[in-house]
Formats: sequence, C-alpha cells, structure tokens
Amino acid sequence: MKHLRITAGIGALLALAACGSGNQTATLTKSGLNPEKFKAEFKGDSTALYTLVNANGAEACITNFGGRLVSMMVPDKDGNFQDVVLGFDSIQAYFPENNLSDFGASIGRYANRINQGKFVIDGDTIQLPQNNFGHCLHGGGEMGDLGWQYRVYGAEQLNDSTLKLTMVSPDGDNQFPGTLTATVTYTLLGDNSLDIKYTATTDKPTIVNLTNHSYFNLSGNPTHPVTDNELRVIASGYTPVDSTYMTTGEIASVEGTPFDFRTARTVGENIKDFSNEQIKNGNGYDHNFVLDNGSNVNNPAVELYSPESGILLTVYTNEPGIQVYSGNFLDGSVTGKKGIIYNQHAGICLETQHYPDSPNKPQWPSVRLNPGETYNSECIYKFSVK
Repeated sequence: MKHLRITAGIGALLALAACGSGNQTATLTKSGLNPEKFKAEFKGDSTALYTLVNANGAEACITNFGGRLVSMMVPDKDGNFQDVVLGFDSIQAYFPENNLSDFGASIGRYANRINQGKFVIDGDTIQLPQNNFGHCLHGGGEMGDLGWQYRVYGAEQLNDSTLKLTMVSPDGDNQFPGTLTATVTYTLLGDNSLDIKYTATTDKPTIVNLTNHSYFNLSGNPTHPVTDNELRVIASGYTPVDSTYMTTGEIASVEGTPFDFRTARTVGENIKDFSNEQIKNGNGYDHNFVLDNGSNVNNPAVELYSPESGILLTVYTNEPGIQVYSGNFLDGSVTGKKGIIYNQHAGICLETQHYPDSPNKPQWPSVRLNPGETYNSECIYKFSVK
C-alpha cells in the first residue's frame, strides 16, 4: 500500500538558510519533526509523515506506519504550544526490529487481549498468535505475527486537517477470519480536538475492536511523570484482571476502590498500593473501565488534567469501555523524541474500545462483525486549558 501524497501544512516551521553556505536545512514541523526522516520502505511499502493543522495553530503529525500519532501540538495555559504525546523522531525507531512499541498506533484487528489467543465463531475454533502471557495482545505483535501497529496503511490526505488511512487485512491474517477492510480517519477540528473515526467491513463473520494507543503527557515534558495529573473516569464499574492481565469476566464496582475516579484525583494517589490485588496484578493501572456515558460520543468519558501546563484532555467515545494504562512498563530502556528517556509513568494511555476478551464473554457487548454490516467506532481527544 503506497502513500498518495504528503502535505507539510501551514503549521510547519520554515527552515532558515545556513549562514554563508547558501544551503537550507530541512523543513520541520511545528513539533520539530523532520518529515524526511519518515520516508522509508517497509516490506515493500512506502512510509511518510503527514501533518494536520487548524486555524488555531494546533498540529497533529501522523505516519502511515502503524497509523501512528507521532506528535500533537496544543497550547498550554500560557499560550505556548506543547507536544503532548510520546513517540520517536524517525520512522526507523518505530520499526519492530528496533522497538516493539505501540506508541501512537492504530491497533487492529483486536485491541487488548484475547484469552490464550482463542475464540469460537459459528462453531469454528480460531487460534490466534500468542504474544503476551499466552494471550493474543493487540492482534499479534512479535516479529513473526505483526499486528497493524507494524504495518503500512494506505494514506490519503484529504485536506489540511484530515488524513484517511486504509488497511486491507486478508482472510486468515494472523488467523483472523474474513477479509477485513478498515479505515482510520484522523481529523483535527477547529476546537483543538483530534477526532478519530474507525470503520470496517468483512466478507466473513469475524471480530473487530480498534483503538488508538497514544501515550499522553500533558505537561509536554516526558521527564515529568504523569502521576501528578488529575484523572476523572466517568465509570461506575471496571473489569478486574488476573495475574496475566486477563479479564475474569466480572464487572466490579469502583466504589471504595483505587479505581474510583468518578471524582478527579491524581493518577499516582494509589498507583503503588500493591496491597490491592488489582493494582498488584496490573502493576499499577492497566484496566478496562465500564463507561457511564451510554456509548454516546457527545457525553464525556474521561478527563485528564496537568496542573503544570493547565492542559485539559477530554475524551469522548461511542465505545462501552476505555483501557487506562499508566505506562507501568516503561522502564528507561527506550529513548524517544528529542533524546528524552521514557521512564515509568512517562505517559498514560486512554484507549477507547470494547472490553478485553469480549469474544469469550458473551455477557459483554459483542465484537462480532458480519458481512453486510459496518463497524463504526469513534474517539475524540479534545484539548483545552483551565
């Protein structure tokens, strides 16, 4: 799948001529990325960086490699623009042989975990790749069974603020049934919202659960952990996990637990309370919350606020759940943009989705997609200040 074109966008920074040399340096994005460093070939397909801008000067940079959000520039309380997502400065750093990471990725075919990588559909038992405690995580992710985060999407930049990505996943891809044709459309809106719409169709009954795996750090400085961020999750329940991060099938009340974020409190308040079995099992927060918004994209699902920058992120979705992952396994072994080392809790993920292992839990909302149907999922990350 080849990219169609690349648009620098009006928000790009114009490079200055090198003094006395007559040469010009590369044209950088507002976030400081060099688009030339994102031009490469991966398994025969071309990668590129695409820049979305709005009239406010906000900027989102996305690569078609894994459909990844690479940078997101939004203003802080002082009007200074901050890059609020983690990622890398070059496309090679995203390649799986260099970093097995999900930074900013569009995850497919199935976000989160499927128990032992196995499910039954119409009497047929499907065995998926097992890449996480014997489970299938994010559709497969090891070198031999790459999920969509390590594949090249077809890309079409529709205008300065919209990018449409396309993935055609053939029947039997990582053992998933049916040819799945999916789109991920990023739109940077005038209110500094990044609207992500997913669609998919299939020619055989299958399962699908797509999400975005951005790590957010609203301070704009990933050397500062997100544990001081104030988190509000509008959810009365969550899905507990066992020691392998697999959901047990229960929907538990958040009342009286470290998972009660219905009133905003800091991410770090209980993150090390390993006397709580669920905090211990998740090594912090790595849990799906059962949202109270009625799967209505007009109702807020989550709020995240950085007192340092004054940036407020509000998440809207039509999905029934959201995975809150507090960057527990970032361990200082990865160096990201601008040479910053990503230590534990350098970012937090807010992944809108159906619940983990839904194919094996019929009591939960279904992830089945049949021929003639269209899967529709939407996540809006709205940035403002307070």
